[in-house]
Amino acid sequence: MRSTALPVCRPRSLSQAIRAAMLCLPLATVGVAPMALAQSIEQQTERTYDIPAGSLSTALSRFAGEAGVMLSVDGRLVDNRQSSGLHGQYGVAEGFDTLLRGSGLRAVRDQRGAYLLVPAPSGEQAEAVELKPMVVEGFALGNALGAMEGYNATHSSVATKTSMPLAETSQTVSVVTRQQIEDQGSRSIAQAVRYTPGLMSSPYGATTRYDYVAMRGITDGAVDNLYLDGQKLLGDSGTYSSLQVDPYFIERIDILKGPSSVLYGRSLPGGLVAMTSKKPQYETRRQIRLSYGSEDNKQAAFDFTGPLDDERIAYRLVGVARDADNQVDGIEEQRYAVMPSLSIDFSEDTRLTLQAMLQHDPESGYHGGLPADGTVTSHNGQRISRSFFEGDEDYEKFERDQQMIGYQLEHRFNDTVSARQNFQYLDSTVESGQVYQYGYATQDELVRYYTGADEVLHAWTLDNQLQFLFDTGALSHTLVTGLDYQRRKAKVDYSAATGVGTTNPYSGAANPSSFAFYHQYDELRELEQTGLYVQDLISLGKWRFSLGARQDWVDVSFEQTESMYGDQADQSKLEQFTGRVGVLYAFDNGLSPYASYSESFNPNATGAYNYDSGTGAYDITLLDPTEGEQYELGLKYQPLGTDDLYTISYFDLKQSNLANKDSNESFYRAVGELTSKGVEVEARLRPHDNLNVIASYTYMDVEYSRDFTGAAGVNNRGNTPNAVARNMASLWTDYRFEQGSLAGLQVGGGVRYFGKSWADAENMLRIPSYTLYDAMLGYDLSRVGLDGLSAQLNLNNLTDEKYVAACNSLNQCYYGEARNVMATLTYDF
Repeated sequence: MRSTALPVCRPRSLSQAIRAAMLCLPLATVGVAPMALAQSIEQQTERTYDIPAGSLSTALSRFAGEAGVMLSVDGRLVDNRQSSGLHGQYGVAEGFDTLLRGSGLRAVRDQRGAYLLVPAPSGEQAEAVELKPMVVEGFALGNALGAMEGYNATHSSVATKTSMPLAETSQTVSVVTRQQIEDQGSRSIAQAVRYTPGLMSSPYGATTRYDYVAMRGITDGAVDNLYLDGQKLLGDSGTYSSLQVDPYFIERIDILKGPSSVLYGRSLPGGLVAMTSKKPQYETRRQIRLSYGSEDNKQAAFDFTGPLDDERIAYRLVGVARDADNQVDGIEEQRYAVMPSLSIDFSEDTRLTLQAMLQHDPESGYHGGLPADGTVTSHNGQRISRSFFEGDEDYEKFERDQQMIGYQLEHRFNDTVSARQNFQYLDSTVESGQVYQYGYATQDELVRYYTGADEVLHAWTLDNQLQFLFDTGALSHTLVTGLDYQRRKAKVDYSAATGVGTTNPYSGAANPSSFAFYHQYDELRELEQTGLYVQDLISLGKWRFSLGARQDWVDVSFEQTESMYGDQADQSKLEQFTGRVGVLYAFDNGLSPYASYSESFNPNATGAYNYDSGTGAYDITLLDPTEGEQYELGLKYQPLGTDDLYTISYFDLKQSNLANKDSNESFYRAVGELTSKGVEVEARLRPHDNLNVIASYTYMDVEYSRDFTGAAGVNNRGNTPNAVARNMASLWTDYRFEQGSLAGLQVGGGVRYFGKSWADAENMLRIPSYTLYDAMLGYDLSRVGLDGLSAQLNLNNLTDEKYVAACNSLNQCYYGEARNVMATLTYDF
């Protein structure tokens, strides 16, 4: 198979030549080396399986995932059917035959190499049976990434980069499905994950500009943990150039808790949020959706997919347009986005999926804060209104354009070896300007400043993977090896202004003075990472072992010119080794206790300003990378014959090398440390065919475990970081009526609790706990003769609770979302 030359394969220096050779070698040998490796491993068409008795649907899904094959199923064929399980060594065809024995069904392989479930033949004509598949899965990833129905995913690839049953993954993974996103009316990725344990998805309140997801008490860099189709969204958390993907483009969201550098390279220790975009389907489906709601929120969206050429080529075109006001006066949100994709099956073993995304956000909503005095507590007996805008409409601007192109290439050489290559290029421009407050200038007036920036971001990632399925004696191996590369370049033209004047949040009166604009600096920020990783997933009877190791080479640099501090530049080169180990035992009764250890690192791409009091000059240096490590113990339970999953986990997480400045020093050191210990409980169950339940509880004990100096030289050792609650809990349930006079009606509701948190790292002021209620009501209008039409009403914060979601400091606190309503009309045809 011919590979395509990529820009990364054209080195301009010796170091780049070495890295380019490492990256391009798998591309050049993709058609030869795996075959040679496959021949060196004894050709094995059989694997060892240990699938317990239970639901036929669950058994087939698990078998397809472990065998690395596609399986298309009409759910009506397997409803309420049971399987006696599968134990021992089997080939793919033999395994399907054994699982389906006595069911009146059989699995046949089509021209694309996928397996279709059809009624057992009464004659030879059965080979021509055609069914519209409900689910179509990927090659070597099994059903870990495909479209699915309901709330309960059974497999995920986020923790292992290959299909793995959630019940047998030795790390905490939560999955938000497409149906959950739609039923809950999520208007952002952050909203979509709000019912997941261990997460704080609104550390900046009701803002919709970015998808902030703080996990397991790690609140710094909360936009640096987002992934799309297995690739890191290479925004720059030190600038305004952080990318955002509309939730209408997303098929599912997999949330991995804890450090994950062994497979993904640099990452935050709290975990990551992996989005899977909607992919082309070989069944024609079309959808048009219109929505209208609070704050004059208007949205139109469409989703078209189907085959183009005899089921060898399929397309998908998804688009969304939105225009809305905001709960803050004078603020607007606008978005125009489209995501086209094309899937080409060159053969039954080779598939290429091409993707693009074009998004224009002329207005990106509110992203400001207010002081704790007047929001968390009353100021002279008064509270600041949620609708108060402390900025200046004449200078408020945030216009973002972002584009993405990429592909996923999959090839299966045989039943033993498969290869995958994922590529993604991102481009973003941002023009921003904001007048913001920072505390009281007088008794009732807030002092205001201005910042603005013009930014350009270019980033690309490439991930090459080889997967081997083989046995050595009694051990069954799924070996994944990979070489990935990522590069990011951000150019920033940053400006500021003084003399903005004051504003009174209680009377609304503003006292502007003349702006004194000045150019603060131009900055070039670059990051380059190459990583080599290997992972072996081993099965021995009911034991599951996971071993992983990775070596990274990272270059980080920045250069400031025309700076008020003088021209500055620094570069950091580092090599980092990370590992992961896990063990799990899968009992026959569905219980699976596990333990794991994992590591992470994240380079510090932001320079620390160090002031020399002797010379009066500033020096900017890059600090050592932060490092993370986690021990986790847990128990998972999947009742036999169901897709329900109950998980309880205990974690002990540490993040070290936090930037710290002692009160007696004028420079920063990477000596700070944070520890987070806690328990997470999650239950996803369907006690009745028409009833879904999601419940979660989180307990966290988070503190600065080493000296960490904050504002006014206060030592924060032993304190809890801001935006972290000790207790969180949530419950969501919905029910769909199928019979009687209420047939076609769907009702749902949820409650979210966030406990007390600190407004500041010095732990001087507590934010009260809050409880929020959500509700939904839907109706299938085909029940009254309007085929394809459905209507839905979503209400968030039903009781209109006025609350502060979190604070970044005593001067920057963020109101949560006010009560809002959204009505949606959907037409499927």
